[in-house]
Amino acid sequence: MTAIHPDVQALLDLIREAGSPPLDALPPEQGRRAYLAGRRSLQPPPDPVALVRDLGVPTPAGPVPLRLYRGAGTAPDAVLPCLLYLHGGGWVLGSIESHDWVCRRLANLTGACVASVEYRLAPEHPFPAAVEDAAAALAFVAREAEGLAVDPARLAVGGDSAGGNLAAVLALMGRDGSAPASVLQVLLYPAVDLAMTGESYERVTRDMPLTAATMRYFVDHYTPDARDRTDWRASPLRAASLAGAPPALVLTCGHDPLCDEGRLYAHRLEREGVPVTALHLSDQTHGILTMSRIVRASAGVLAFVASGLRDAWGTAG
Repeated sequence: MTAIHPDVQALLDLIREAGSPPLDALPPEQGRRAYLAGRRSLQPPPDPVALVRDLGVPTPAGPVPLRLYRGAGTAPDAVLPCLLYLHGGGWVLGSIESHDWVCRRLANLTGACVASVEYRLAPEHPFPAAVEDAAAALAFVAREAEGLAVDPARLAVGGDSAGGNLAAVLALMGRDGSAPASVLQVLLYPAVDLAMTGESYERVTRDMPLTAATMRYFVDHYTPDARDRTDWRASPLRAASLAGAPPALVLTCGHDPLCDEGRLYAHRLEREGVPVTALHLSDQTHGILTMSRIVRASAGVLAFVASGLRDAWGTAG
């Protein structure tokens, strides 16, 4: 077992002392409440930003909530690059609210726009509902760019965990012309292979915020038909080719069942000619970006991500 950062150990001690049941022991609705409460307790107060605007993306299944953040100090009429952000939570949990702090911080660090998507959740809305909503949101931002004061030529896609999965899918859709193209894909401890065959699933089986059992719970809800798990829109690692995808920034953590598949995805992207920035934190665990009150490294990781976004957008410095 690799070393555990003291902040992560403090987090694990806090979770153990609270005595809360694991998420995979809860019904989805109860799990959603617990997840949101946990995110709020583990994040600092939200950063002030220049603008927060709630919108609805029209889709055949009904409007998809979309929240726009514009970084502090940006002018109301300034045309900004935009990151479409997709929250984590295993396609079952999470919301705009659970990741509000992360999106505010990224908007401020980049001096840009962040558009956070509240896609439909499983098990009520299994695969491919989340993919459809994410694609609709990206298309909406590109289509309405003028009214939103964003630059459609400088769109990025990103997300953590399940959101990283959806961002990777959108990046491939953009390459293929079935979604607007993005200039960067930000994949933060992403799930990219729902077959769950990586060795890290055997290694991370207890004590961590995300374990192999929790991932099985999520995957079973998101893809109840096991045949869907080999569809590249569910498992982008299984796409026939990754060549031509936009440059990628990939974060992995050692104490995470998703570690091996995330690292393999980064290696495969690189092998197939995609520029990759890979950051591996061997002593950290899954979910640290929404645990910034305890895990101090998360602030530095978000600053690193923001630097990568500014470089891709040509706004660095």
